[in-house]
Amino acid sequence: MPTEGGGRKPEPELDRLSNILKTFNEHFGTLFTDADRVVRRIHEDIAPKVAADPAYRNARENTPNAARIELDAALKRVVGPLLKDDTEFYKQFVQNDLFRRYVTDLVHDLTSN
Repeated sequence: MPTEGGGRKPEPELDRLSNILKTFNEHFGTLFTDADRVVRRIHEDIAPKVAADPAYRNARENTPNAARIELDAALKRVVGPLLKDDTEFYKQFVQNDLFRRYVTDLVHDLTSN
């Protein structure tokens, strides 16, 4: 009789990042010359800042709709300062609906755990 609990094993972080990078390159690889850096920025910089945003954290404890609305607001607060540091990322986020949706969905997935 197995002694371990049921359920699935958590996906290793490196493998998850590789999958994110592969998907990102398939969709947006031609927009950026350094897609690896962009994915790492989302994963290691943007998502943690959004997850730490007090309004977003509070909204996550309420309804999923409230959390999604506050996620959008938190992303705007986090991405706004990127205008001077990462102009291309900021430009794509503001002007490219598909890219913004992808980033929003990815950050949602990364912060919902």
